[in-house]
Parts: sequence; structure tokens; C-alpha cells
Amino acid sequence: MMLDFPKYVLILSVVLLTVLLPARWVFTSDGKTTDPPVEIVKGGNGLHGYIGYQTPRRPEGYGAGIGFYTAVWPLVERPLAGFQIGLPGNWITPDNPDNKDIPCCPEGTIARTWEPRGPTWSSVFQTQEGGLGYWRGNRYHYGSPKFSMNGVPDCYNSEIASPGWPFFYRAEALPEDQLGIAQLSNSMLVPPDGITFEGDLQGKFLGYTHMALPLTEARPGPPATGDHSWTLFLNAENFKGPVAFYIPEMWSRLSKDYPIIEGMGLDAREGIMGGGGAMEINTVPSFEWQDANGDVYVKIPRLQFPLDESGRSVLVQDVTYYSKDALFNYLLEWKKSGKSYSGRFDETHAWKPELSPRAIRLDQRDAKENAQKDLTNLEGVFETIVTDSNAFGLAWSDNPYAEQGHFPQYFKQQGDKRIPIRLDEVPEALLKAEFPGAETEANYVNWRNGNEIVEGNFIIDKKAPYATPSTGGWVSPGPSSDAYTVLLKDGSTVTYKWYRFVDQPSFQRLGWSNEEKKQLQAFVENIHRHWGIDQEYMAPPTTGSLVAIDPALLVTPPKGMEYGYVPIVIRQENLLLSER
Repeated sequence: MMLDFPKYVLILSVVLLTVLLPARWVFTSDGKTTDPPVEIVKGGNGLHGYIGYQTPRRPEGYGAGIGFYTAVWPLVERPLAGFQIGLPGNWITPDNPDNKDIPCCPEGTIARTWEPRGPTWSSVFQTQEGGLGYWRGNRYHYGSPKFSMNGVPDCYNSEIASPGWPFFYRAEALPEDQLGIAQLSNSMLVPPDGITFEGDLQGKFLGYTHMALPLTEARPGPPATGDHSWTLFLNAENFKGPVAFYIPEMWSRLSKDYPIIEGMGLDAREGIMGGGGAMEINTVPSFEWQDANGDVYVKIPRLQFPLDESGRSVLVQDVTYYSKDALFNYLLEWKKSGKSYSGRFDETHAWKPELSPRAIRLDQRDAKENAQKDLTNLEGVFETIVTDSNAFGLAWSDNPYAEQGHFPQYFKQQGDKRIPIRLDEVPEALLKAEFPGAETEANYVNWRNGNEIVEGNFIIDKKAPYATPSTGGWVSPGPSSDAYTVLLKDGSTVTYKWYRFVDQPSFQRLGWSNEEKKQLQAFVENIHRHWGIDQEYMAPPTTGSLVAIDPALLVTPPKGMEYGYVPIVIRQENLLLSER
């Protein structure tokens, strides 16, 4: 058979072109080539790392309290789904300087698997953390950050954030044997979704200190338990004073089945701040786009920082360590003699460390392969600084990538690094891409249900209200009042009841004697009589003004319950207007 040679050549040419031309080329009707639409890939690790400062080791004896003032500001323009960044905070751990080889975390705990933290695992044994931030587990949003306590008593097997709930990990209150925070204030609510604020927050400060107080007595056990009730003090425009404290038994219960660590927890030891403090950048959504040349471009949300009159962002000031003579021993004398004390921290027994800025180390994760990509060229945008007044912050430079006070939003990959780029270099597809708002996120996926570790992931319904049971310590001995409700700035409704201080649920599984409860109740009644919310406890900030706490969180005891009763949140939820 004879071949039609011209026709054969034509067919062969088409086949070769089909094979050899890049697959991404598309022919248009006029014969030209163009890139096909490239799908934008969504990621969850668009920014990760720490922006912080370090301090020298504190002098001996100055570990009974640690506090500072931190800036409060809206980091993002609107609440976003899948977003978690902690504003500047700290981590307080028990100080066991002589321990060189005892593993503080027993086998079977989560942190024990973190081998780089060995051989003592002291940095992840117990912590007081929390602070200001945006957390993925938040159910209710209003644009600004919230404040939350968070205590880790057992190598990250559990995290306890309020008098009823864990750190956003479930809607139901914790089982009573896992509770660990006691409400102390009779003037302020502690909602499980975090403390909200009011008004213009730009550049204003919140002061907070964790101070060990001798509210309860040491017990021989088992397990042996110390007398350190680490108490949160806040200093805001409209509230000053103690809010709540970590019950010492919360820290000691890990040693019940692991007695080698008796006396090594925060119930008995002074604290140390782990070398400094930082913003913890955890989960930031991202969009990735790859062009026809294989170049990768990335977009993250617009992050903004407060600016002072000098164009700097002052984030932390007045970092202070306290000895027991600053407050602890005054309360011991009060309990012994009956002579009250004002509650003001004695600054003659305080130590203020010299801060030094840490180098900026931030990265992104590839949205497809989750490979780490370090961010570079940020030194031309901002740098970490310590001011003449010993405050930590950021100094901004004129740059082509972002306005002053704003983190770069767009990046391009170069090798295994990523660099910020100008707006005119950004592909149009990324410019138009919008991050979904927090209101679109129906579920929160985590690896634990409350403080119970689960296989795989646990899906938490973010529409479910924070709720308490109608059994156990919530009803017996139970509250002394009917329910009250308030509407917070985040749109949620908080329901609370008044409990006699020692009748609150957190105390009901501790096995205290009636005499022990009687003594503690009497002392707290005296605290309520002498410590108001407009007195000075922390020294005022060196610079700037104080932020205001959401007024709805500030409550007044009912008649006859002015002293010795505390408001306990029993529910938080979103209600329709018709249901309020």
C-alpha cells in the first residue's frame, strides 16, 4: 500500500506538537496560546513563628509573680476563619534549676513524646499561658482580640481556661475532677469564650500579672500539695484587681500516680518566664498561585499593628518579676493577725529585667506539600526593638511592600525561601481572592474533646452553646441565686448565677474538710471587703493609657451577697433577638 506522504507528514507533525508542547498551553481561536485558569490553592500555614524578646534569668527569690503591660489592638480588619495568633504574652513554668535528669512528664503524656524537650521536659511540664489573642476555637467574634487564661497542669494532656471549661476544646463543661480554676472576683465574669473589650483599642494597654498567693494551706497528701494559688490580676481602665486563680491541687494531681515529681509543680515552686515573651503566630490562612513559568505567589491576610507618635509599635512594657515580699507574705500576715492589706504590689520587692529583642524568624508552609519556606527580606520592612524606656516593640521602615504598621501581605518564592513583593507584582487572581470570614466556619477540628485525647480528629460544632450540667457540683451545694444574663460585645449572651465562694463547682471534688472551707470562705469575704476594682494593685504603665473591659462583664453582687459570693458563668451562646 502506498502512503499519501504529505498527509502522513501532517498527521505526524500534529502528534509531535501535541506531545512536545507544554501541557499548560491553550490555543485560542486566532491561533495564539494562553495560560489556562490556574486554581488557587488554599493553605492553613501562611505565617508561622514568633516575634518576641528575651530576658536574663531572674535573681533568686523573684519568682512569686510575673507581670507586664501588653498592647491591645485589632490585628485583622475583620474576623477570619482558620486564624489563630496570640498577641504578646508569656509562658510561666515551675522553676526546678537543680533538676538535670528527672523526666517531669511521665510516659503516656503528650509532651513526653516531644523528644527535643528531654531529658527533663521541664519546659512543657506545667505552664501558665493564655493571654490576648485570636483563637480558632472562638465561637463568637467581634473583630478585636479576647483575653483568656490557660493553665497546662499535666504535660499538655489538658488545658484549663476558665472556672468551667478547657481552652475552647468543647462546649460542655469539664468533668468536675478536671476543673482547676476558681472564681475570686465578685465584680467580673469569666466567660469560656474569652474576655471582651470596649471602644478604640489602638495602642491601649492591658496589664496582667500572675501572682502566687497563700489562699489555701499546704497539704501532706497524697499527693502532697503546696500553698501557691497563682492568681490572675488585671489592670484596665474600668477594672483592677484579682480575677481568678489556679487551685493548687490542679498542679499537684499529676504526681498522684507519679510521685517522683512531688513538690516540683507550680503549687510549690516559684515561676520562671522561659527566657522572655512573644507573639505566637500559629495558624494563618493563605492563598497560593503558580504561573505558567512555575513561579509561586502567596497571599496572607492583612495584618496591622498600632503606631505611636514616633511611628513605632510598642507592644510590651514594664515586665516585672516579684518576690514573695511583694504580696504573698502580706497575705500570710493578714491571715495570721487579721490586719488587712491593700493588695498593692510592693514595688520595693520587684525586679525589672533589661529586655533584648529576638531576631525575627518567620516561615510559611507550602500549601501542597507542607514544606517549610523561610521568609526573608523582612528586615527592610520592620525590626524588633527595645525602646529607651525598656519597652519591646517594632520599628518600621519605608518600603515598597506595605504601609508602615502593616506586615507584607504578598510573597513570591525564590528557591526554598519566600520574599515580600510589591503590589504591582501580584497576579490579579491573588489580588481578587478574599479570605472567608469567621462566620463561615461551622466546625472546629481538633485532636481532643475537652481534655480527652481522641484518635483522629474531633469535630466541634461551633454553634453549640457552652453549657453546664444539671448534676454534681453545679447544683449541689449549688448556686445561691437565680440566673442572670448579659449581652457581650461579641454578640453572645452569658448566663451566670451567684455561688457562695466555697460552693462553686471547682472545689467540690477536692475533699476539703468543713473547717478548711470555713477558713477559706472567711478570708475571701475579707478580701471582698477590702479589695475594690478601682484600687491600685499593679503599678500603672510607664506610657500610654489603659484599655476598657466590656462593661457587660462587670457585675454587682445582689443584696445580701456583697461579700463571699462570686458570679459563675453557666452558659454562653448566640441567641436570636426574640430569644434574649
